[in-house]
Amino acid sequence: MKILFMGTPELAAVTLAAIDEKEGVEIVGAVTRPDKPKGRGMKMLASPVKEYAEAHGIPVFQPKTLRGGAFDEELGALDPDLIVVAAYGNILPHEVLAYPKYGCVNAHGSLLPKYRGASPIQRAILDGERETGITAMFMDDGLDTGDIIEKYPCPILETDDCGTLTERLAKLAGEAMCDVIDRIEAGTVTRTPQPEEGASYAAKIEKEDTVLDFRGNARDLSNRIRALHPAPCAVTTLPDGSLLKITAAKAVDCDADAEPGTILAADGRGAGGITVRCGEGALLVTGLIPAGKKNMTAGDFVRGRRVSPGERWGS
Repeated sequence: MKILFMGTPELAAVTLAAIDEKEGVEIVGAVTRPDKPKGRGMKMLASPVKEYAEAHGIPVFQPKTLRGGAFDEELGALDPDLIVVAAYGNILPHEVLAYPKYGCVNAHGSLLPKYRGASPIQRAILDGERETGITAMFMDDGLDTGDIIEKYPCPILETDDCGTLTERLAKLAGEAMCDVIDRIEAGTVTRTPQPEEGASYAAKIEKEDTVLDFRGNARDLSNRIRALHPAPCAVTTLPDGSLLKITAAKAVDCDADAEPGTILAADGRGAGGITVRCGEGALLVTGLIPAGKKNMTAGDFVRGRRVSPGERWGS
């Protein structure tokens, strides 16, 4: 079976690797997003999918768009039997969806129809979900609305952040796509239309989603921090107005009489911890990134900068 793969981030690269290691398939190409400038030097960086493909002799294609016949010539030359998609980041037009003999299948990072859209993993953690997974689906012209082939559940652990959960889902996505390929080859693949009942949309994470409002519930704020780590990270402001990224924290009980955002305790011993009053409960902050610095423990931050009980963050 000739397979054209489309994907961009690490989850997609892990999925591509699983298919590449599978016997009886030929990956005719990998389509990924164009290189992007990153960091202070604005160096052009390749996607994880491009890095894997080039290291394993898979032809790489980086069209800015697939619309308007922009990829028709390459698609005809590659002539895939099946297109496999995982976190590609571009909409596939109808002419691409309709080309392969076996269609286009996608590994989506949620249990559809919940969390259709761009940020299913982050939104599931942010909402306090206890379970997510990978849905293998046939793609159609809608946004993650195609027929379901199979769902592969995955628990969301209390200790998970977006990084650790994505690692497990990436492995599951690879297994799911290999399973789907086997079913297609055996002629046993099934398709079940998605119900509209229970459908939800996982909107792209925007800048305003990263801001911590300490007037909220401490558990909800902890979920936000977990959902946004390792990138882009939840942020607050210090009394001097500088930004502070919070990388690790947990909700703790608290009945102190203080305004939300008030520092209740600052422990600089060892890894340490900074306790911040919330509208309900408190956050014990254990990891953070000050402006212009690298990730550090709360203890390092307290020892390097005077953090006094009574000062307020996010005000």
